[in-house]
Order: sequence, then structure tokens, then C-alpha cells
Amino acid sequence: MRAIRAALVSCIVAGLTITGASQAPVTPANSLHLKNATIIDGSGGAPVKGDILVRDGKIAQVGTVAAVQGVEVLDVQGMAVAPGFIDVHTHADEVADRPLAENFIRMGVTSIVAGNCGGSAVDVAAALAKIRTTQVSVNYATLVGHNSVRASVMGRERRAPTPAELEKMRGLVRDAMTAGAVGFSTGLQYIPGTYAETAEIVELAKVAGAAGGVYVSHMRNEGTAIDEAVAETIAVGEAAQCPVQISHLKIDAPSRWGEAERVLGLIDAARKRGVNVEADQYAYTAGSSNLGIRFPSWVLEGGQEQIVARLDDPAQWAKIKKETRELFEARGFKDLSFSVVATYRPDPSLNGLSIKQIAQKLRGSDSVDAQLEVARDMLKAGGAQMVYHLMSEKDVARIMKHPMVGIASDASINVPGQGVPHPRGYGNTVRVLGKYVREDKVITLEEAVRKMTSLPAAHFGFADRGMIKQGYAADLVVFDPKTVAEAATFAAPHAYPVGMPHVLVNGVFVVRDGQVVTSAKPGMILKTKAENRGSR
Repeated sequence: MRAIRAALVSCIVAGLTITGASQAPVTPANSLHLKNATIIDGSGGAPVKGDILVRDGKIAQVGTVAAVQGVEVLDVQGMAVAPGFIDVHTHADEVADRPLAENFIRMGVTSIVAGNCGGSAVDVAAALAKIRTTQVSVNYATLVGHNSVRASVMGRERRAPTPAELEKMRGLVRDAMTAGAVGFSTGLQYIPGTYAETAEIVELAKVAGAAGGVYVSHMRNEGTAIDEAVAETIAVGEAAQCPVQISHLKIDAPSRWGEAERVLGLIDAARKRGVNVEADQYAYTAGSSNLGIRFPSWVLEGGQEQIVARLDDPAQWAKIKKETRELFEARGFKDLSFSVVATYRPDPSLNGLSIKQIAQKLRGSDSVDAQLEVARDMLKAGGAQMVYHLMSEKDVARIMKHPMVGIASDASINVPGQGVPHPRGYGNTVRVLGKYVREDKVITLEEAVRKMTSLPAAHFGFADRGMIKQGYAADLVVFDPKTVAEAATFAAPHAYPVGMPHVLVNGVFVVRDGQVVTSAKPGMILKTKAENRGSR
């Protein structure tokens, strides 16, 4: 199957701009009868054979549906029909500018949550108003991000807030929640969030929790100090009295590989004492982030001018180089060969190369010292978006087996041909269905669907989503369990998946017969309903 998938890449990439979209009219929301479906309803229960009637954007009937005059019938014999996938960890904040969100809808994602890792619009009301005006293909929700809020009040300073500053941040979080944010996110490996103490985060999470929101965290550490980071994340939720979502759970240090079982045990222990904590993961052994995350956080304080000044000072550079090397060696790496450039605007010819390869190309040496010098030059030029090969397959699989870990991409809205991004943005959900369900049999098909539908819907309080059930929104994905597969690879990421011909959002086709319906923008703004949590 992997060979077949690889063979598909070139033809799919070639077709992105030729057959990737359709101007077909939007199917009326009250006129669809899906016939002969294998229904995977999102509950985790076994698939059943039956029909689905969609009317006025809702699921009107499930089971045996009689033919109704004037209603279109689509025979999906041999296909699975599941609730549309809900991706609660995206960086699709720019959806108003790229309203088709094509890489998401083509892999069956019908609802997205943005504002993750501490980064969001500060004026959530304005951001949501723009989306409503533009209209988009997917359902959309956003968190309010700690980094964005802190930066708007304190800039990139490495200190505690004054009481007045903290109160101003509280006010911004409160305004965002009132405007429709579904929770509060942190990115504690990023500037300036990494400079915040736990008490500051608790105070802001309390505001979100009081409004019914979730606390979502990219933790301070996902490898060498993961136990402490998980404990802090859970403690924030306990103190703030709000549900907790641990973002993209992973073990990203070879020196700690094999410890997924113990880390999951920390989550289990918290749940036993009443903490509503869940997690999500992407289905890959590589992550993606900026280049700056490889350097000590103190180097990044202030703006680019201050960063460059530190890197240009011989004494400070010697210290930075020493500490940077200590950071990756503590993880279990000998050099920076695990770091691959996704997008480097000053020199796109470096896209797709590792730091080690770049050092050889630009400096004629792939020594650790040469690699550090190259990383310094790139950071001085504004940095780069990177792909980091950090995890083990065994840990990914073990985390996926946990019933309270959902599936989320950590992806942005990709532009075909732009950079060499992480393939998760094109293939995360279908990789689960193809590799981890069909090929490796890590989890069952019905469990995979539950992790991408009812599990996140319940935790985030999205009413009437995530299940194929009468009265629920008709967010539906039709796929072939025997052939659905990713086509994107790390070397050639710009490739859409196969085996997923139809996707509906609120009863309207956004993908039909494998083509995007460009005139369809039926997405809605999702809000949380705290009373809906934990009901599925």
C-alpha cells in the first residue's frame, strides 16, 4: 500500500491546479439521500448498514429511508459514511483569507479550532466578524492565545506582569470569550509565553473557565521534562476549574523515548481524581515549528534587533552556541540533522534541506560548529519554519491507543507548491485511516472515527456535532476504507489524499466526486456549550 501511495504522489501533485476544484452548483441542503452506506456514527460502536436523509442542513433520518420525490439519491455502496472530522488543533487563523481551506476539507475535516499554541487574534470579535462576512467552507472556532494577549500588553519582555498588566490581560481574555472564543491557549515553548510563571497562566485560564471555555496547552516541554510539563498543565486546569486539552502529545526527545506509557499514566491519574483532561496528537514522528525554538529562550527576548545584537556579540554568541548544543544533546541528538527547513524566505533553495545539509552546502563542512553557525545566520535573517524529526513510531502508536487522545493536525491552510511543509496538513486524518487502522491495525476504524468526531466535540462542547444522529448537523464524510490513504510525503508534501470522494458541511457538498466545490461556503462559527461536555 505504501508503494501505491508513493506512486500516486506525482499524478496527484500534477492535478492540483488542473482538476483540484469544481465550479459545480451547491447541492440544496434539503435534498440528499445517502443510500447503502456503511455508517460509522462516531460513537465508537460497530459500523451498520443503512441510509441517511439530509434535510435543511441536518440529519433528518438514519436507518431505512424511503425514496422521496425530488430528493437526490447518492448510492454510496461499499463506502463508509462518518461524521465530519473535527480538528481541534489547527493554525488556520487565516481562513478568512483562504476560505476554501482546501487541504482540510479534502481530508474530511469539516470543523476546525484555531488560536492554538498561544497565538490568536486579540480582537476575536473582529476576526469572527470577518469570517462571517467572507463565508468559509468549514465550521470554525477559535481560542484566545496567551502569547498574543501577553505581547499586546507587555511586548516580548522576560518578566512577570505588574498587577495592572495582569488585569489588562484578564480583560482581553474576557472580551475574547464574550465575543465567542471557546477557550484559552498557551504556547509555553514560545516567546513571550515561556516567560510566564504558572500563577499568571492560572489567573487568565480562570477567566476562560468562568465563561465555559477549555484550557489548551502546548506545554513547556515535550521530552526531557515532560512529567513536569504535564503536571503543570493539569494543575492549571484544576486551579482554574476548566477542562484541559494537552496539545499534540508526544515524546520528542530520543533520550526519553519509550516513556509514553508513564506519561499517559499521569493523565489517567488526573482523570481518576476528577480532572477533565484529554489530549490530541498528529499521526507522524516529526513535528513542525520555527527555528527559534532550538535556541535558549533568553536569546529571543525583545524584537529582531535585540536578537541580532546578541548573536553578533562574540561573548554572547559563544554562550548561546554552548547552550544550544546542550539543549539538543540533552534530547539525545548529536547534531541538528533532525532539523529540516520547510520555508526559508531569504533563500527558498534551502527548503527541504536539513541544517546539516545546509552547512555542507554553504560552509563546506557539516560539523556541529558549522551547523550552529548556519542556524545563527538563518535566525539573524528572520528565522525559518522547520520540520523536526523527533519522535519514535512506538510512542506515536502507544499514545494513539489511549481512549482520551484525539487526532488533530497542528496544520495551517497550505498553499500548493509553497515551501516544503509538514505533510500533516494534507494527510493527517487519512494517515490514521490508512496506516494506523488498515495497515498497522493500531486501532479499529470505529475508534479512529470516534477520536476525530465525538471525542473532540464533547470535550469542546460543540453541540450537535461529531455524531451521525437524527437532529445533528449534516457534517459528513464519505470514504472508501479499503483505499483511503495519504499521498503527501515529507519530500513531496503538496498532494491531496485519495479514497475520500465526498465531504459535506451543514448538508452542503464542499467536496464532490473528489473535487472541491468552490462555490460552497456553508461553514458556521462554532461556540462552546459547557453543558454539552462529556455527554457522548
